[in-house]
Amino acid sequence: MSTDLYRAFWRWHFYAGVLVLPFLAWLAVTGGLYLFKPEIERAVYGGWVTLPAPATPMAISRLIAETERQTGGKVTQVELPGTPRETWRMRVEVGGAARTAFVDPGSGAVLGTVAAGGIMKNVRDLHSLVITGPVGNALIEIAAGWAIVLVVTGLVLWWPRGANRAIALRGPTRSRRFWRDLHATTGFLAGGIVLFLAVTGMPWSVVWGAQVQRLVTAHGLGRPKAPGPQPWELENGAGHGGHGSAAAQKDALPWALQAGPRPMASGTADIGVDRALRLATGRGLTAPLTITLPAASGQPYGFSKVAARAEDGRAIYVEPSSGRVLQDAGYAGFGRGAQLIEWGIATHQGQEYGPANRWIMLAGCLALLILCVSAPILWWKRRTGDKLTLPPAPRAGARTGAAAATAAVLGVIYPLTGATMALVWLFDRLVRRQEGASGAG
Repeated sequence: MSTDLYRAFWRWHFYAGVLVLPFLAWLAVTGGLYLFKPEIERAVYGGWVTLPAPATPMAISRLIAETERQTGGKVTQVELPGTPRETWRMRVEVGGAARTAFVDPGSGAVLGTVAAGGIMKNVRDLHSLVITGPVGNALIEIAAGWAIVLVVTGLVLWWPRGANRAIALRGPTRSRRFWRDLHATTGFLAGGIVLFLAVTGMPWSVVWGAQVQRLVTAHGLGRPKAPGPQPWELENGAGHGGHGSAAAQKDALPWALQAGPRPMASGTADIGVDRALRLATGRGLTAPLTITLPAASGQPYGFSKVAARAEDGRAIYVEPSSGRVLQDAGYAGFGRGAQLIEWGIATHQGQEYGPANRWIMLAGCLALLILCVSAPILWWKRRTGDKLTLPPAPRAGARTGAAAATAAVLGVIYPLTGATMALVWLFDRLVRRQEGASGAG
């Protein structure tokens, strides 16, 4: 590789780091915490989550009535756990605010309530910056795109040449060589995981994720078509979640079913949630699962599997007036594109391959933190005197087409990242012009 091409990749690697290292550190911390959602919830809520002995649950209609009586609210969603030693969770609308109630299924007692979703919902919202609205979600998408730039350019810079070793940790801890080796070796060992996390996190994003959902659906690669000529729609909400009960309904579904139409029910009669649940479980749907109750006329009962593995994803819709199953959609019925994305999401969340999957994803988060800490230290140690400087630029007219092509491809695939790359390229032109003027002076 020529010196100029090396400098071009180095320059882009530097810009990428300056732009997104704080975001990546944020994602690493919050993502690492979310990997341990069950353990953290048990530690925080204690007896609200785990029952002292297995419980034989009451009829779900009675549990809903008891919960509404004790909370003074209206139950809109119920989460059934996978074991008889766990409490049931009910989403309750109380005075315009959503709460999660932990309910003993044997006695119907509400053991406690928290803001909807509890502490781990807060962690997830922090991870996606959904609390800041579309702007925050766009920033996360940009950060994930630039993370891909960092991995690709970092691999080029790491590639052994001359005295550079593939894996090394040389020199005293205060030396620049030590920090360079730490940064490069960590990036090499964990770069694949970081790249995987960045790519598989994109389906939740506000621009790229929405485009991909439309694309895979339009080409028969996404969710199965909903029956009936008129769908009812959930209100829009981007990222890992949105706002209100509509977002809660969406979050309970597999990714392939989150956008677009749901089956529309007819009639005003109601068979009741107990019978609707028997119909769903009679088709082989097992706990853990989420039940979404009809919020208005024309909406069905929704049953969705709380899936650990992508292959477990499934949703069933039951018409309240007749008990007719309007749709039974599962992973096997998804298109290849949706199946691949579902697999990526489950693996991203550390669920697809059991405990080992979770620890590997955690290793990626920890490695990302090391990279985020070592990068500014390395920049500080290569300063000239007391002045921090940019990596040297390629010479004017130098052949750096490989770097430009790499940037162009990534920019086209990820539009928001591409837009910011164009801005960085313009900024770099101005900086290089000033550097040239200073050199001439």
